Amino acid sequence: MAVNIMAINAGSSSLKFQLLAMPEGQVIARGVVERIGMADAIFQLTSSNQNISETQPVADHREAVTLLLDKLLALAILPGLQAIQGVGHRVAHGGECFSDSVLITDEIMDQIEQLSPLAPLHNPHNAMVIRLFRQLLPGVPMVAVFDTAFHHGLEESAYIYPIPWHYYSEMGIRRYGFHGTSHNYVSHTLAQSLGVPLSALRVISCHLGNGCSLCAIKHGHSINTSMGFTPQAGVMMGTRSGDIDPSILPWLAVNAGKTPEELNTMLNSESGLLGVSGVSHDYRDVEQAAQAGNPRAALALQLFAERVRATLGSYLVQMGGLDALIFTGGIGEHAVAARSAICAGLQFIGLEIDEEKNRHGAPFIQSDHSLVKVAIVNTNEELMIARDVMRITHPEYQASQVEAAS
Repeated sequence: MAVNIMAINAGSSSLKFQLLAMPEGQVIARGVVERIGMADAIFQLTSSNQNISETQPVADHREAVTLLLDKLLALAILPGLQAIQGVGHRVAHGGECFSDSVLITDEIMDQIEQLSPLAPLHNPHNAMVIRLFRQLLPGVPMVAVFDTAFHHGLEESAYIYPIPWHYYSEMGIRRYGFHGTSHNYVSHTLAQSLGVPLSALRVISCHLGNGCSLCAIKHGHSINTSMGFTPQAGVMMGTRSGDIDPSILPWLAVNAGKTPEELNTMLNSESGLLGVSGVSHDYRDVEQAAQAGNPRAALALQLFAERVRATLGSYLVQMGGLDALIFTGGIGEHAVAARSAICAGLQFIGLEIDEEKNRHGAPFIQSDHSLVKVAIVNTNEELMIARDVMRITHPEYQASQVEAAS
């Protein structure tokens, strides 16, 4: 019998959702409330026979959650709210507390909120929306799914920063990593496609979108990842710089009079593809500008590919080889030129793509004689969230999954 699970991803001004029939993972409805807090907020919902987009005021997340639940009833997608049998919530930061998804209780809520200083732009909104759903759907089991959990098994040598120890021991400053739900999903999907246990593979997963991270996955475990204490670290992104010389920041503070807040805004919102190209944070816009002869746009694309390649190379060395490379996320799944540039010149490690397969976005784009598989995998974090809800709230589902995997 199908179980209706809601997967929720709350941002500072948005609320993404999917309603899925589990365990099959059939999508009943999906959508988003964007521009929360604005008079021209946008509500979008897609189901098997409906495609709705409405603009209306949505003052806050409470109104967004209420709007979502009301629409599910008004559009007869659900006969009543009691038909929702579980809710999974993406939570950005689980710190060192949470190594796995967990059933939400009052105590868990307190812990999530205590982690807010580690993710001030994410965890407070995640916690607020969880509280709203718990109020509006009393008695419905809810599960927190942490972006950091997949990376919880990193060794100290991968997560400790070479700064004074007390900043880690007293303040928790270390590499945590993000996009864990996506890296977990696509790596398992790859293994299933190959018919090989993930535990037998060395995989690098490239989640490339407006936010980008790479993850080295060996024997099914994350052993390194490019994002760090915050999602700012690692490779160049849409508006984030990724790793730079840290001494640039105090230099700008002294010589350009920049405040910590201004520096944070620069690194997170004004850098990356946008900062270098001066055109846009969107890879498609930058690519179009480069094709029209804009040299800074062309440089931005080159920098992007080279920084991904450099990180890929370091993980290749760390794992002692590579069996498969995954591209996922908006850029990874759709940008033909980005995949080609990142893979260029890697024949010496046995990796070569077939440009015809790449242009058509085939599931596997490596050439016939490539020793390394190169896969395009559409990420589905919401499905992974729903699976975790089932695993934690329905023991019989968990048992069947373990049996299937063995």
